[in-house]
Amino acid sequence: MKKLAYLSAVILIVTGCSSGSNGELVGVQDRTPSYSNPPYGMVLIPTGSYRMGPSDQDVPWATTAQSKTVSVPSFWMDETEITNNEYRQFVYWVRDSMAYRLLGEQIDAYFISEDQYGEPIDPPFINWEEEIDWAGEEEKTILEDLYYPEHERFYRRRDIDTRKLIFDYFWIDYKQAAQKYTFENENRRHYNYKTGQYDGEIYNLEGKRIPIKDRSSFIMHDKVAVYPDTLCWISDFSYSYNEPMSNMYFWHPSFDNYPVVGVTWKQATAFCIWRTNFLNSYLQSQGQAFEQDFRLPLEGEWEYAARGGNDLALYPWGGPYTRNDKGCFLANFKPLRGNYIGDGGLYTVEVAIYEANDFGLYDMAGNVAEWTANAFDESEYTFSHDLSPDYKHNALPDDLPVMKRKVVRGGSWKDIAYYMQNGTRTYEYQDSAKSYIGFRCVRSYMGGVGATSKVY
Repeated sequence: MKKLAYLSAVILIVTGCSSGSNGELVGVQDRTPSYSNPPYGMVLIPTGSYRMGPSDQDVPWATTAQSKTVSVPSFWMDETEITNNEYRQFVYWVRDSMAYRLLGEQIDAYFISEDQYGEPIDPPFINWEEEIDWAGEEEKTILEDLYYPEHERFYRRRDIDTRKLIFDYFWIDYKQAAQKYTFENENRRHYNYKTGQYDGEIYNLEGKRIPIKDRSSFIMHDKVAVYPDTLCWISDFSYSYNEPMSNMYFWHPSFDNYPVVGVTWKQATAFCIWRTNFLNSYLQSQGQAFEQDFRLPLEGEWEYAARGGNDLALYPWGGPYTRNDKGCFLANFKPLRGNYIGDGGLYTVEVAIYEANDFGLYDMAGNVAEWTANAFDESEYTFSHDLSPDYKHNALPDDLPVMKRKVVRGGSWKDIAYYMQNGTRTYEYQDSAKSYIGFRCVRSYMGGVGATSKVY
């Protein structure tokens, strides 16, 4: 009797899944593929193979790169660097989420504590539909902790204390989750299918080895202050007057479309995680499928995108010179002998002022250099794979500074032409914020080759 009931259940499940398919294997219907929704402000970089590395002599004899042929799958890439205005949306979201949490503890309207069926939600959700009344007397009292204390206020202005804008986020450590180790003379992952238990230990973000409890052990919890280091314009240059840029660059509307600077590698990474959650939260509310994560580009992806399909080209625009046929400079960098304005810009300039490369990407050389996802190692090209080369190291607090180097690409407004070259690579420390380093995001393309592939 039990066998009959079990068999009936199996038949019920199978026939239920095949409803409307006449019993044929047709797959799950009514699913929208991600490639049907081109992300706003991004361009599709096609699958391709190219020769990664220097396309000219190694002028400083840095010997940090060797030529090698690599292949990369399709991906979406921001057509410009992330601007001040776009990064400010992230800062404002963090500010507002902190305000909602403070208000919701005392004013019910700012929290959603019950679902549509009247069941309690614990912890409650933020009610983003309820607009914050920043001028309300009750709200001002509750939110007082978000502002600078009286003795720190300039000209008695009641401004948000940017030091308190902390983004609390999570990410999955796939590297440690996929790591194999020897268990009973077999190579296994941390999940033991024989016992149904998790075995082994992993490193947490403090660098301590902890036993694996379950899947949650691979979810890393981190916090980062999101406001850019606006004083980097002063600290980067000991004997140069750049105070006006520090005072105005990030928040003034005149600089809205300029690339954001003063962000660390960790801040740029956190921005990508926030951007992913921001989009997927909306898609979930609309009953749509999640999209791929936004992230910083791999070094190989960045160089491939910069070349614009022109293999061995010295610069992103495809030619060997920094001027066009009319004698105009093609990027914002340090031309000639310190004549910063020779290319039309003194410091940074608005994004997309100069011509795009053949992939439709702007400012892949000059304006600001850009963070990539990869750790920096002088010999990386000799040991990294030739398929989507990737070298990452999650630097721990006690690691030596050399382990905290991240690859920076593209050169900036203060750099000479050598750093504009597609194959030039350098680095900066992940916790440093500079007036000449920004970033842009990429997102993996799901759906095969994606556009026309190129093979060189």
